[in-house]
Amino acid sequence: MPRRLFKRYMPDPSSIREHKSLRFLGTLLHDPNLWHLNRHSVARAMAVGLFAAFIPIPFQMLLAAVLSISVRANMPIAVSLVWLTNPITMPFVFVGTYLTGAWLMNVPPRSLPDNLTWEWISGQLSTLWQPFLLGSVVCGLLLAALAYCLTMLYWRWWVAHQWKKRKQRRT
Repeated sequence: MPRRLFKRYMPDPSSIREHKSLRFLGTLLHDPNLWHLNRHSVARAMAVGLFAAFIPIPFQMLLAAVLSISVRANMPIAVSLVWLTNPITMPFVFVGTYLTGAWLMNVPPRSLPDNLTWEWISGQLSTLWQPFLLGSVVCGLLLAALAYCLTMLYWRWWVAHQWKKRKQRRT
């Protein structure tokens, strides 16, 4: 069952409540729905985590934690999914979101120079940020919706499959 898999790797809720970067949330972390492993909580966590992963801000994990509190999603899963955009995958994801935003805005995407420097990036930032931000939000929303639906479908299929196996064993 997916629940057993998640429980095996999930940290203890009390250790997360006591984490120094999350102390400002106080009693909000005591909501049991943030730690439950059920179909709805996990599906919401998948959506929140993937959405936050695509938002290009420095504190994505904090965004995932706050969003998971607001929608009562499983916080550890949502926060861990943010690491989809880690330092290795981030350039590929951000180029993809920029190209998506440029396509949506119907503007030609800028090509990267052979020698990418901070001067070039800061000089081009005024024209790059709008398609990049739009692409990030759109990709985040689309992947969040897709992850939510797929998680709900998979969980439902898994439970039905387990019931079917149990019924076959009884006969």
